[in-house]
Amino acid sequence: MLALVLSLLSPAAQAFSDDEARRAIIELRAQIKQMNEQSQQARIQLSSQMDQLHQEIASLRGRIEEISGRPAPAQQASGPRAPATADPQQRAVYEAAADLYRNGRYAEAASGFASFVGSYPDSPMVGDALFYLGSSQYASKRFADSVKSMTTLVQQHPNDPRAPDALLVAAISQIELNDMKGARASLQRILDDYPGSSAAETARNRIKLL
Repeated sequence: MLALVLSLLSPAAQAFSDDEARRAIIELRAQIKQMNEQSQQARIQLSSQMDQLHQEIASLRGRIEEISGRPAPAQQASGPRAPATADPQQRAVYEAAADLYRNGRYAEAASGFASFVGSYPDSPMVGDALFYLGSSQYASKRFADSVKSMTTLVQQHPNDPRAPDALLVAAISQIELNDMKGARASLQRILDDYPGSSAAETARNRIKLL
């Protein structure tokens, strides 16, 4: 008798199990579909953010070329210049590096400006030399070195007229290094310490995107 009851219940139990399994599969498929849709949306959003960031990097690169005076082929007279009142020996070393910079020989210019900074740390031109050292390093894609040079300029000469622009170059170098936290900090320092500078407007427009 017991065997008969079990035999009668078994098909019903099996049917119940199949229904539950089908429902579980349907729910799982729905969950997977939702996850795929969310993942696709996230990828689209990330792609949009990256495109926007790349546009901002291009814009900042243009700004860096503007503030550092990197010359176009027809503008070889632009770029760094030593003041006429400078010490003749210092001026000669500075101008040698500056000539290299104006002619687009940035790796050699970086070496020249580094030599100037090392030889004449108390020179009234050391701020400019540090700035163009960092700019030369940036142009040579030595982004970490550029950040170091620009940070040194700001730390040692916070009242130098080029300090806010130095922070801007540091920020774009940090973006190139994928150091978004560092870039935000550099841009925020421009806003905090140099709110009236032309670099502050650029920093204000860009910091929200990082």
